[in-house]
Amino acid sequence: MDQEKLSNPAPLGLMGFGMTTVLLNIHNAGFFELNTMILAMGIFYGGIAQIIAGILEFKKGNTFGMVAFTSYGSFWLTLVALLVLPKMGWWEAAPTAGAMAAYLACWGLFTFCMFFGTLKKNRALQFVFLSLTILFALLAIGDAAGSATIGKIAGFEGIICGLSAWYLAMAEVINEAHGKEILPIGTVS
Repeated sequence: MDQEKLSNPAPLGLMGFGMTTVLLNIHNAGFFELNTMILAMGIFYGGIAQIIAGILEFKKGNTFGMVAFTSYGSFWLTLVALLVLPKMGWWEAAPTAGAMAAYLACWGLFTFCMFFGTLKKNRALQFVFLSLTILFALLAIGDAAGSATIGKIAGFEGIICGLSAWYLAMAEVINEAHGKEILPIGTVS
């Protein structure tokens, strides 16, 4: 029986993460208010598309990709729920700054642990996870300290993080389409 050839789901997951991260952090950097555009991206592209990519990574036998994409897809869905459900009257109170700091710190610790899973993968992926670890740390510290300045710095750092995921996604698509490395990703030998 011929083995089924599967496409690479990573670019879908990376774009869902990257584009949504860029948009949220343009808000965090102070360029526009939090609005339904960001929340919709968080649900459908950051959330659902990444979970689909994670399920497809499972099918390919890629544990790292499955854990990363389904986890970060769930992150986006829970983040939107934390922001929207209290406004809809489903919970009486929105999370406190301390609770959000704990939430973000947990995601930062998870990301830091996942970073070690990238050490035998390409340099671009390593950069995505290292910059995401820094982003979660800045966001957690900003919420814990009640510092808008740290939040704004996190916004600019988050734009860089999101763009790095966007780059890696496009590099994987373009390199595969051309059958050779057009956009370098820092392959580890």
